[in-house]
Amino acid sequence: EVQLVESGGGLVRPGGSLRLSCATSGFTVDDYAIAWFRQAPGKEREGVSCISVPDDVRYYADAVKGRFTIPRDNAKKTMYLQMNSLKPEDTANYYCAAASKWKVGTPAPTNAYEYWGQGTQVTVSS
Repeated sequence: EVQLVESGGGLVRPGGSLRLSCATSGFTVDDYAIAWFRQAPGKEREGVSCISVPDDVRYYADAVKGRFTIPRDNAKKTMYLQMNSLKPEDTANYYCAAASKWKVGTPAPTNAYEYWGQGTQVTVSS
């Protein structure tokens, strides 16, 4: 059974850093396209960052480029979202997701992700 469990959310001041974790099970983490999404109250879910398969390229939304990275530890079957220079507009519920069938070396579309975690809340406020 494929499972994804996020952790690491919390309250952080503007300019601060936070690292989210997504522990996976039931699949080989570097064999699926994986991604982080976020959804703020009253807004649509948006993609934040992803790793494509099979070329292992990282992609970032313009809003987070240069501030966020998406490390992955294959041995621990865990991916991360390292968030630096956080802004109030980064406040959202963050989700990790996995796509088992999108293996064409480009970012998977949102509807390709069939496995989702439960989310972890990130609040950026002074």
